[in-house]
Amino acid sequence: MPFLLLAPQENGDSSLLVLVAVGLGLLVLFVILVVLLRYLNLYIQSLLTKAGIGLLDMIAMNFRKVNPSVIVRSKIMTVQAGLQDVDQRNLEAHYLAGGNVIPVVQALISADRAGLPLDFKTATGIDLAGRDVLEAVKTCVNPKVIDCPNPASGKTEVAAVAKDGIQVLAKARITVRTNIARLVGGATEETIIARVGEGIVTTIGSASTHKDVLENPDMISKTVLSKGLDAGTAFEIVSIDIADVDIGTNIGARLQADQAEADKRVAQAKAEERRAMAVAAEQEQRASVTENRALVVLAEAEVPKAMAEALRTGNLGVMDLYRLRNVDADTRMRSAISGDSQSEGGSGGGSRTPDGKA
Repeated sequence: MPFLLLAPQENGDSSLLVLVAVGLGLLVLFVILVVLLRYLNLYIQSLLTKAGIGLLDMIAMNFRKVNPSVIVRSKIMTVQAGLQDVDQRNLEAHYLAGGNVIPVVQALISADRAGLPLDFKTATGIDLAGRDVLEAVKTCVNPKVIDCPNPASGKTEVAAVAKDGIQVLAKARITVRTNIARLVGGATEETIIARVGEGIVTTIGSASTHKDVLENPDMISKTVLSKGLDAGTAFEIVSIDIADVDIGTNIGARLQADQAEADKRVAQAKAEERRAMAVAAEQEQRASVTENRALVVLAEAEVPKAMAEALRTGNLGVMDLYRLRNVDADTRMRSAISGDSQSEGGSGGGSRTPDGKA
């Protein structure tokens, strides 16, 4: 009896184990199927192009937070282009560093085809520095043209003044080629534009007349090119062409007119100052005359008093007084005839009697 009871239990355990094994097998098959569906296309591309990246490597990239599609595509491009110094580890390291892997590989292929000395380390350094390495290679192969001044700044021409005071407006077009060796740490296009603008202003300013600049506009480009303005920049200046030269305003005449206007204002201010001083002096003189007249009136007022005192003391007789009055009357008459009213008013005080009556 015990053996009969144990037999069905063993059959149940074996069935359970079989079900578990089948489930695990199905799970493994499902995982494999998912992996194949996700990485099969990339694996086939890697296999056919001999990129050397296996299926397990792709799965491991996923765990390392690396996009397998980017690495496989980049590796395929390097293998097809015949670049030997780029391996899978370098590509993954650049991806994890935050770089743009595919543009770097494209730049390496373009530089290799153009015969430019660019290795993977330099290209990744340029990319991590924030520069567009692919655009740099394209500019190195196909030079680009920069306008001076930059139209984005709102200016269309560089203004300078010749020695004769005439303003000259110039516009230049700078052809530059990228210098890959100085791309990291080199100055940008704004520095090139600023230096060329400064050279244009200096050249025009050193010209004797504006006619010299109009006759020989190439003197500007020759002078600017001879200064080596691309030193310390990420570019090499191929040529500087003067696209347009115009005549502006007569700055010298305007400055002279402004100076003359300023001188006129200064002269007017000085004249007004002198006029004010003259008016003040005149007022002072009038006050002095009035003061002196007051003193004369005071002195004339003392004459009757002196005559009265002389009569009282006997120093002046009555006949003397009458003779004085006759002389005074004669003087008044002569003054009235001649129209000299001032003499009449001035001598009126001497004809007074000691008691103050006429």
